[in-house]
Amino acid sequence: MNAKEKQLEFIKTYLKPTLKNFGFKTSGQTWWKDKGEFYTLINLQNFSWNTKEDVNFCFNVAIVLKAKIGKNKKPSCYDSTATIREGAYLPEHRKKHSFRNHSGYILKTTDDLNHFIEEFKINFENYILPELEKLNSIQDCLGFYSKYDFWFDVLKKDIEKYQIS
Repeated sequence: MNAKEKQLEFIKTYLKPTLKNFGFKTSGQTWWKDKGEFYTLINLQNFSWNTKEDVNFCFNVAIVLKAKIGKNKKPSCYDSTATIREGAYLPEHRKKHSFRNHSGYILKTTDDLNHFIEEFKINFENYILPELEKLNSIQDCLGFYSKYDFWFDVLKKDIEKYQIS
């Protein structure tokens, strides 16, 4: 199995079922969870330099305000108000390892897929998803994004613009 096939297998056997168990809906490589006035959104982004033997990708994790896109539209990463990469959710000791580099995750044809999934699972289920589960209100979102000045300001402006309480 080459790296691209391994990535597709990872998405099919681990990522989609796990996110479904956490209440996320999906369209392509984007998953979202309805939180009332907003969605939490996870988007898998592949990089242009990928080959069949070497796949690099990251996850854009975002807040999408329903008032901004309308209530009947599927949210997309283009609709997001505040977006950060998955690395922002990870402690320093998890930001780099054999399957992570400065741009996100890396999967090679020579890598063991089960080992990759084990390492990914630690990041996803111990750090990323628990933080997203804590975002249940607009105030929770403001609290979380307060440590990211730019995104905090963007979120706050959109909340005011769309008159969200």
